[in-house]
Amino acid sequence: MQPDSPFFEHADGVLFIARRGNHIVGRIGAVVNHRYNEFQKEKTGFFGFWECINDYAVAVELFNTAVGYLKQQGMERVRGPASYSTNEECGLLVDGFDTSPVVMMSYNPPYYKDLMERYGFQKSMDLYAYRIDKDKLPDRIERGAKLLEKRLSIKVRPFNKSDFWGEAKRILEVYNSAWSLNWCAVPWTEREFFHLAKSMKTVADLDLAFIAEDKDKPVGFSITLPDINQALKHIKGKLCPLALVKLLYYSRKITFVRIPMLGVIKEYRNRGIDTLFYHYTIQKGIQKGYTAAEMSWILENNVEMNRALEKIGAVRYKTYRFYDYPLTTGEIKKPKDAKDN
Repeated sequence: MQPDSPFFEHADGVLFIARRGNHIVGRIGAVVNHRYNEFQKEKTGFFGFWECINDYAVAVELFNTAVGYLKQQGMERVRGPASYSTNEECGLLVDGFDTSPVVMMSYNPPYYKDLMERYGFQKSMDLYAYRIDKDKLPDRIERGAKLLEKRLSIKVRPFNKSDFWGEAKRILEVYNSAWSLNWCAVPWTEREFFHLAKSMKTVADLDLAFIAEDKDKPVGFSITLPDINQALKHIKGKLCPLALVKLLYYSRKITFVRIPMLGVIKEYRNRGIDTLFYHYTIQKGIQKGYTAAEMSWILENNVEMNRALEKIGAVRYKTYRFYDYPLTTGEIKKPKDAKDN
């Protein structure tokens, strides 16, 4: 964990490591996000940063440790995986294992699902990832965008790189408004968001960042990240000088992007602003040599957004899942078959 992160100005947490002899066989983090619980009026603790060998006994010890810590903190429910919250990497991959991991999205082996469900975790919410390819784009995106540009008084403009922090503040304003009613949402603090923005400044392609405004009022935004994983594959985990040269070389050949943030405040939804964002992102992305994009993640109960993506030709190709584990007033129940592999 990062105790110097602004996240821990309103949260507490601990990271545990499991060892078998001299070998590390797993890890898990347990977090109490006080800001989340105050906002949602819950007593929910989160677990994340979970990695485990395919051994149920190890999984049980990790889960018991995290669950025990969160119970001691007065929580009534454990939810995860989230590292640290829904504002960062979260969800367990449950399908789509035949495709590569994408930047800032979680990845895990298929057996993780079995370990969690065997312990007693139950599905809470699914998160969807969609993919759209250049050669499968429907013509109606461009036609619809042209009609919307004539009809709407709202303007979509490129991100102003010379005013990075001013633009970041406008995006934060929209984010906290647009996501406030979402399941499991928790607003960013300004320090948290600026901490993220600083790290993303060198990762995001700001040519593919857009802000929608009604006069001078920001009402929506869209951010796109090149999938740096495409380049990282070529250095195979090495950080020697030659590997860094290769990383720089292959970073210029990235063809896949992810749109992790696209939102419109409630009063301006259903006007086609999201279509304009997709149109401008696709148009500019093709000019820059990108050939495909992922839109993720989308809540399974976000009917409006799921339909909008399907209408533009996007295909759902991955599912991530949140799980819950209820805490009772009794002792933590250790499954009877915990010693089984």
